[in-house]
Amino acid sequence: MDLVLLIEQLLNGLQFGVMLFLMAAGLTLIFGVMGLINLAHGSLYMVGAFAAAAVASATGSFTLALIASLAAAAIAGVIVEMVVIRRLYDRDHLDQVLATFALILIFSEGTRWVFGSFPLYLDVPSALSGAVDLPFGISYPAYRLAIIGIGFVVAFGLFLLITRTRIGMRIRAGESDREMIAALGVNIAVLYTAVFALGAALAGFAGALVGAIQSVQVGMGEPVLILAFVTIVIGGIGSIRGAFVGALLVGLTDTMGRVLLPVLFGAFMNPSAATSIGSALASMSIYILMAAILLFKPTGLYGSA
Repeated sequence: MDLVLLIEQLLNGLQFGVMLFLMAAGLTLIFGVMGLINLAHGSLYMVGAFAAAAVASATGSFTLALIASLAAAAIAGVIVEMVVIRRLYDRDHLDQVLATFALILIFSEGTRWVFGSFPLYLDVPSALSGAVDLPFGISYPAYRLAIIGIGFVVAFGLFLLITRTRIGMRIRAGESDREMIAALGVNIAVLYTAVFALGAALAGFAGALVGAIQSVQVGMGEPVLILAFVTIVIGGIGSIRGAFVGALLVGLTDTMGRVLLPVLFGAFMNPSAATSIGSALASMSIYILMAAILLFKPTGLYGSA
């Protein structure tokens, strides 16, 4: 494998990782503050992607499409939290899983009813449609570089929000002792709704960004949701820093595994068998990584007991 291909795959892994972070950050906030297992988080990712595709088709503006993804996912999140989720906080996790699984079915069928069963397509904005020349003779898509940059900016913004603002102080206090902050006069219902809306908006934003790379279709959020759960388990539940580090680890492990493992096995067997075995092991690699980390640090890299 030459250096150019290696660097390109590292960049692909970073792009995949920051997309996972946008999903995992909202998920870890919701679970850390509310103690809620939200299987419908992937549906909010899908809502954002469909909203962006619809607005981009109607207006031709990618910027408006991104704004629409944030707004649509946040509004959907507020409605879901107030109508359904609010009744689940004091229930056990099995009830939460069953209720949010039902929401997946409702969102999927509702989206299919509104937009149809055929996939939609979101075009890359013209300003980012070309490639950027990088050192070592590498030419890499500008849009993927933009996703990497946006992911790092959002991560920094979330860090400042959680650690430097009053709402962040309340979120951190809600993770530690929700009864105490309620007793101190904080409206816990409003706090929960705000956190859920923020997590939903991040998921929708991720869906809109990825929608310009792949097709926008019903059910697109569920595979990403699984990886987001892996990410927050690796990083530590409730930790934004852990979600960021875990997302980068998952993205790089998955991407590099799909490239390096077939090459490794190709030295011992025929190319077709090496590709098949290497791809299978690459799909397992992130779960092997998760198991190895939990073996030595059961709370995740940055989680607390």
